[in-house]
Amino acid sequence: MKPEDLIEQVIDIATEAGQKIRDIYLKGNFKREIKSDNTPVTSADLAAHDIICRQLAELTPDIPILSEEAADIPLSVRETWKRYWLVDPLDGTGEFIAGSGDFSVIIALVEHNRPIMGVVYVPMTKVCYYAIAGLGAYKRDGKNEIRITSKQLTGDETDNLRLAVSRRQDPQSVLKLLNKPNHCELVVMGGAALKSCLVAEGRADCYVRLGPTGEWDTGAAQIIIEEAGGALIDINLQPMTYNERETLENPNFIVVGSANLPWDILLTN
Repeated sequence: MKPEDLIEQVIDIATEAGQKIRDIYLKGNFKREIKSDNTPVTSADLAAHDIICRQLAELTPDIPILSEEAADIPLSVRETWKRYWLVDPLDGTGEFIAGSGDFSVIIALVEHNRPIMGVVYVPMTKVCYYAIAGLGAYKRDGKNEIRITSKQLTGDETDNLRLAVSRRQDPQSVLKLLNKPNHCELVVMGGAALKSCLVAEGRADCYVRLGPTGEWDTGAAQIIIEEAGGALIDINLQPMTYNERETLENPNFIVVGSANLPWDILLTN
């Protein structure tokens, strides 16, 4: 099946998982554990994982699923996949625990090591971002839907970059990477995918992520930002690829709204 034939069902699946997360969040009655990689997981993550994996398996029984909550699949198995679902049932678990509301459900379809479709659903606002390769990026808010595009900056406009940052990260560590740190407006948002979507819809110009993330954190965001006119690249300005290494941990990366700017000059590394 073509991605455009699957997108509405995938949005429905993400929405149902998001509603489950929202219910658990509002009740405040959830269990929390620490995984072997020292990151938190909650009963909301696991409930969303169950919903998504069950329904994706029913929708496309021939397409394998790689979820953050079931990621112990060796490369020797994964490298045989030409197409697979890449899922983060709850991106922003730390934000969920902290009570900020900045978290999302992420589902991407990856083909030949590149995302070709992505959905990011925000449970607390019920906003959905999605994109299909070659067909654009969109933001759906209730019955309203618009095509989104990132802001294309000129060289002069880089003097006043709007930088998306986490409320849980010291912005100075990110600002040190930029040659013009004193000319940045900080746009605060939790969750890696949500900050990427801010860039995709033109509300921020770039987002620099330092520190560990998984491939499930970036798959959907990458196709959304690319279809919006930007790029998600590592800080050496190389394209991100998927399912090519034994580890599923991403390198440090940057999300940019204007892919044609000289980011090699704007970044200090």
